[in-house]
Amino acid sequence: MGIPVVHICTVVPISKTIGANRIVPAIGIPYPLGDPTKSPEQSKKIRRELVERGLRALETPVSGQTVFE
Repeated sequence: MGIPVVHICTVVPISKTIGANRIVPAIGIPYPLGDPTKSPEQSKKIRRELVERGLRALETPVSGQTVFE
Protein backbone atom coordinates (compact mmCIF):
# COMPACT_ATOMS: atom_id res chain seq x y z
CA MET A 1 0.00 0.00 0.00
CA GLY A 2 2.79 2.47 0.79
CA ILE A 3 2.82 5.94 2.26
CA PRO A 4 0.33 8.34 0.64
CA VAL A 5 1.98 11.41 -0.86
CA VAL A 6 0.96 14.46 -2.88
CA HIS A 7 3.10 15.62 -5.77
CA ILE A 8 2.97 19.42 -6.05
CA CYS A 9 4.31 20.05 -9.54
CA THR A 10 4.49 22.55 -12.34
CA VAL A 11 4.27 20.06 -15.23
CA VAL A 12 1.31 17.73 -14.65
CA PRO A 13 2.09 15.37 -17.58
CA ILE A 14 5.47 14.55 -16.00
CA SER A 15 3.75 13.72 -12.70
CA LYS A 16 1.38 11.42 -14.58
CA THR A 17 4.29 9.77 -16.39
CA ILE A 18 6.10 8.97 -13.14
CA GLY A 19 2.91 7.51 -11.67
CA ALA A 20 1.91 10.09 -9.06
CA ASN A 21 -1.64 9.44 -7.83
CA ARG A 22 -2.34 12.76 -6.09
CA ILE A 23 -1.20 15.72 -8.18
CA VAL A 24 -1.52 19.41 -7.26
CA PRO A 25 -0.53 21.84 -10.04
CA ALA A 26 1.88 24.54 -8.86
CA ILE A 27 2.50 28.11 -10.08
CA GLY A 28 5.52 27.93 -12.39
CA ILE A 29 8.76 26.06 -13.01
CA PRO A 30 11.20 28.52 -11.38
CA TYR A 31 8.84 29.30 -8.46
CA PRO A 32 6.45 26.38 -7.90
CA LEU A 33 5.11 27.63 -4.56
CA GLY A 34 5.14 31.37 -4.99
CA ASP A 35 5.27 34.34 -7.32
CA PRO A 36 8.19 36.78 -6.99
CA THR A 37 6.17 39.47 -8.78
CA LYS A 38 3.68 39.51 -5.90
CA SER A 39 4.09 41.07 -2.48
CA PRO A 40 5.42 38.82 0.30
CA GLU A 41 1.91 38.66 1.78
CA GLN A 42 0.36 37.62 -1.54
CA SER A 43 3.09 35.05 -2.16
CA LYS A 44 2.53 33.59 1.31
CA LYS A 45 -1.20 33.35 0.57
CA ILE A 46 -0.45 31.46 -2.66
CA ARG A 47 1.83 29.04 -0.79
CA ARG A 48 -0.72 28.49 1.94
CA GLU A 49 -3.49 27.73 -0.58
CA LEU A 50 -1.29 25.21 -2.42
CA VAL A 51 -0.25 23.46 0.79
CA GLU A 52 -3.87 23.35 2.00
CA ARG A 53 -4.94 21.89 -1.36
CA GLY A 54 -2.18 19.31 -0.97
CA LEU A 55 -3.39 18.39 2.51
CA ARG A 56 -6.97 17.99 1.23
CA ALA A 57 -5.62 15.79 -1.57
CA LEU A 58 -3.75 13.69 0.99
CA GLU A 59 -6.99 13.13 2.92
CA THR A 60 -8.93 12.17 -0.21
CA PRO A 61 -9.12 8.48 -1.14
CA VAL A 62 -8.12 7.93 -4.78
CA SER A 63 -8.17 4.85 -6.97
CA GLY A 64 -5.92 6.24 -9.70
CA GLN A 65 -4.20 9.38 -10.87
CA THR A 66 -6.12 12.44 -9.72
CA VAL A 67 -5.30 16.10 -10.35
CA PHE A 68 -6.52 18.45 -7.62
CA GLU A 69 -7.06 21.83 -9.27
